[in-house]
Amino acid sequence: MHVLFVCNSNVCRSVIAERLTWAFAADNGLSGLTAESAGTRALVGFPAEPLAAETIVGLGGELGGFTARKLRPEMVDRADLVLTMTESLREQVNALSFGVAARTFTLPEAHRIAKVTGAKSIAALHRARNDLAYVGRENIADPIGLSAQAFVEVGDRIAEALFPLLAALAPHEQRAEPEDEPAGLVITPDHARPLSAFLAAQRGR
Repeated sequence: MHVLFVCNSNVCRSVIAERLTWAFAADNGLSGLTAESAGTRALVGFPAEPLAAETIVGLGGELGGFTARKLRPEMVDRADLVLTMTESLREQVNALSFGVAARTFTLPEAHRIAKVTGAKSIAALHRARNDLAYVGRENIADPIGLSAQAFVEVGDRIAEALFPLLAALAPHEQRAEPEDEPAGLVITPDHARPLSAFLAAQRGR
């Protein structure tokens, strides 16, 4: 399963989600789970925002050689699942490519549907998406320019939605041949356990 994460600038929310997905895949031996990210108004070539970088590392991810990229139609076309940070961004993605709406969700939307319905596939998520009992209207706000605590809160919210969603979908949506890892990212066998570390930190609050 190849996941594309989309936000505005591609230096905060979407890169946090991308790198946590790579860490989750390594942690759980999911070789067919891959990820990339992009921004609709990307700061092309910029590294992750420093507080976003700290958030990624704090949750067990790695930065590698990340630089921001602008969202392009071919990225949408090759993704099995597109997860955006807001409803507005979801609609922008839907306008880029024919037929993509069935596999494009906000991250909170996809998480809520999977949690309530027990969906184990992208198709099952889509079938349930129009039932308002399952779908919330939450967005994940951009923390850029805010405090370190705001970045921690956004990182926690992304992890809380993302890890259970990946756990539900990835074993059933595995690709036969995984995509290449993003440039500069090396996942090692002794990689930190992101989900375990996150849950332990939550319990310790």
